[in-house]
Amino acid sequence: MTTIKNILVADDEESMRWVLSKALRKKGFNVELARDGDEALRMIKESSYDLALLDIKMPGVSGLELLDRIKDESGDLFVVIMTAEASMKNAVEAMKRGAYDYFTKPFDLGVIDALVEKVSRAREMTSQVSLLKEELKDRYQLEKTIIGNSPVMRDIYKTIGKVAPSDVTVLVQGESGTGKELIARAIHYNSKRLGKPFIPLNCAAIPKELLESELFGFEKGAFTGASERKLGKFEQANGGTIFLDEIGDMPFDLQAKILRVLQEREITRTGGNQSIPVDVRIVAATNQDLEDSVRKKQFREDLYYRLNVIPIHLVPLRDRAEDVPLLVDYFLAKICGELEVPVKRCSPDAMKLLTSYNWPGNIRELENTIKRAVILSPDPQLVAADFPGLRSRQSGDGKGEELSLEGIVDLKLRGSFTNMERMESGDVYAMVLEQVERPLIRFVLEKTRGNQVKAADILGINRNTLRKKITELGIELRKE
Repeated sequence: MTTIKNILVADDEESMRWVLSKALRKKGFNVELARDGDEALRMIKESSYDLALLDIKMPGVSGLELLDRIKDESGDLFVVIMTAEASMKNAVEAMKRGAYDYFTKPFDLGVIDALVEKVSRAREMTSQVSLLKEELKDRYQLEKTIIGNSPVMRDIYKTIGKVAPSDVTVLVQGESGTGKELIARAIHYNSKRLGKPFIPLNCAAIPKELLESELFGFEKGAFTGASERKLGKFEQANGGTIFLDEIGDMPFDLQAKILRVLQEREITRTGGNQSIPVDVRIVAATNQDLEDSVRKKQFREDLYYRLNVIPIHLVPLRDRAEDVPLLVDYFLAKICGELEVPVKRCSPDAMKLLTSYNWPGNIRELENTIKRAVILSPDPQLVAADFPGLRSRQSGDGKGEELSLEGIVDLKLRGSFTNMERMESGDVYAMVLEQVERPLIRFVLEKTRGNQVKAADILGINRNTLRKKITELGIELRKE
């Protein structure tokens, strides 16, 4: 498939414009014509072209002058110079200024066909080199982004290394925010498909009625508003990898078409009847229990087994707490770099708090929490009180660290409470009172084996007040 679609022909001879436009349009190209250099320059600024055929001598701006302007303003446009004077000076000058090629008039139309094919191959090669450079850059960044040295993460690294070289289908499972797309990219960047596209698609983010055309594309006139053919994600990913995120949310009827792609390695555009072969590796991901969805008839069993050839399960952050300090240090460096501020550090009490929290939003929540603290705190060291939102969301299992009295008072003394923090945490008296109440009530409930009547009597408060406190402080009642 040619990579050239739009061609500009600029020549002051009407007969030459007519001949070239007729020949090129017959080949299926979209051709636009300019009578001189000034018109051509205006058109290049207003529209996008893949190839420009420029006469070397035109009224106003000459072909060589136009070539200079194009290289300054539209460096990715391939330019071919045409001239009736076959002089060495013209040829050397054109190539020196950055023309892709040069030919003389009159010419055989076969020369044009060969030239367009040559430019098409060069554009494809340039595109692949550019993509490869970008992917190598992304791969380098990715190697610094997947953080973790816990046993479960080391096992995942081993699995990636084993499955990446093959084209086997992979299903990545894990809660939201655990980094499923990072794993999919790691598989792609370590595969033989490096240098080919990696195309992600979130199946849950696209309305049901649009998802099919996003995946498979559509033909011109397939539905109202389809003014031209559009390639879907599978064709865009041809030769590379498509990442189907949240595939558990895919409509049941569309699952059959995904199964067909896996089996037949071909797709059909919406509104079309031609089968189009695709060479694509599929990596899917979900935060759902697909086995349960299969039992409930919400997910096709045959598709599940096709996807689940190699399962990779990402554990939630609360199950690899030893990785939290590494992630915290990474996010501090990353966020401070983005904000262009000196890198901040976490105090021991802050790191204890972050490590003990159960992170229901996983890595994504941790990153957002760190970013908020970096923005709000003026000091180079973050203390536990810089994370007030974590106090009321502790797991309630008695293992979480309470905010230290020293940390709270220190934060107040340095005048670092913002209005937002006052709304969330109140004054020092209220904060300290809460820190005392939680462990006290937990202790009494443990001593009374969860008997709220006895606990309220010991505490000297009404039973209803105790219930309210249990709810407000997020205290989990132990079940005997």
